[in-house]
Amino acid sequence: MAREYLKKATLTSKSDASDVHETVVKILSDIEAGGDDAAREYARKFDKYDGNIILTAEEIEAASALVPQKLKEDIKFAHDNVRRFAEAQKATVSDVEVEIQPGLIAGQKAIPVDAAGCYVPGGRYSHIASAIMTVTTAKVAGCQHITATSPPRPGVGVAPAIIYAAHICGADKIMALGGVQGVAAMTYGLFGLPKANILVGPGNQFVAEAKRILFGRVGIDMIAGPTDSLVLADATADPMIAAVDLVSQAEHGYNSPVWLVTDSREIAEEVMRLVPTLIEDLPQVNRDNAFAAWRDYAEVILCADREEMAATSDDYAPEHLTVQAEDLDWWLNRLSCYGSLFLGEETTVSYGDKASGTNHVLPTSGAAGYTGGLSVHKYMKIVTWQRSTRDGSKRVAQATARISRLEGMEGHARAADVRLAKYFPDETFDLTADG
Repeated sequence: MAREYLKKATLTSKSDASDVHETVVKILSDIEAGGDDAAREYARKFDKYDGNIILTAEEIEAASALVPQKLKEDIKFAHDNVRRFAEAQKATVSDVEVEIQPGLIAGQKAIPVDAAGCYVPGGRYSHIASAIMTVTTAKVAGCQHITATSPPRPGVGVAPAIIYAAHICGADKIMALGGVQGVAAMTYGLFGLPKANILVGPGNQFVAEAKRILFGRVGIDMIAGPTDSLVLADATADPMIAAVDLVSQAEHGYNSPVWLVTDSREIAEEVMRLVPTLIEDLPQVNRDNAFAAWRDYAEVILCADREEMAATSDDYAPEHLTVQAEDLDWWLNRLSCYGSLFLGEETTVSYGDKASGTNHVLPTSGAAGYTGGLSVHKYMKIVTWQRSTRDGSKRVAQATARISRLEGMEGHARAADVRLAKYFPDETFDLTADG
């Protein structure tokens, strides 16, 4: 049977993508030309904020004092989980040295970038977890300087819990600067900061566009669109759990797609019955976002069997992928396109978003088909090196000279010729490209 859409989306995550390019280009240009003063002016314009941009130690201490002790303990718990997982990831990358040919040694080194800029959203929701995810991984990677920036609120500043999380996770500087101006300040090295080598962290469409424009001048983790989530549920799934998980991700925003893929019509129909009631029970802002996301972007897809379910999921390449089905090992081995995978109802995307240890900065809009999410590896440059004895270079020099001449690159060839002539003066080599 072909896929049957019991609910079909009327929009996609790209349907209402506004043309923000010109606006972002102007802001970036203004700030590059005007420096600190221009960034402050945009902070006043967009954030209605006129306080310190770089938070002082006293301001960090005062903000931390406002965070309830129970929340501090939860933040420390999440930080510890993310740190330990990041350390395990880092251990998978090691320096390598191999003798390619006798006397010719090549190697690789993993070198962390010097300065990382971490953007922490603070508009619709205060993304405490984003501070944990981005700053912790940069710290574990070994970055020498880490800046965290987050949008301040009028008369309040940056959310105290974000300040506390960024501080305990290892941020060297914390900025009260949101949007394009925050990204620009880190890229251009304003307010006495080092210029960032890489920008990481989620943000709105203006932040995403700024990162896209600046990529090349600075590294980025990825260009993120609206968050998306897919649930794979077979006939053994609990429809209430599946429905709650879908709603929990739909609350991210009005254009956050959620998808249910199942081989059970009964499960599909029950989930569709439950979702509207669950949405109605949310607080207003969350309810409005989830309602619009479910109405316009959600899909419910009925498949013939688990193989068709897996193939459908791989086609969607979701940012978050949940499996609520039998034989979890089969799904783990079969699925290949996702940002992060959650196996069994005992775990959920919310765990990964907040506290379980895996990173929540993940590829969206199908990008999971070619890339993974944020990790220590994103902050590290895998570079190569080589050294050789004179004897070890002999065969390589001959091959280099002949290949270069065949390509028409005589200068390259002569760099090999001169070494052969110096190291082996008593030998004659055929270094022509002819047979």
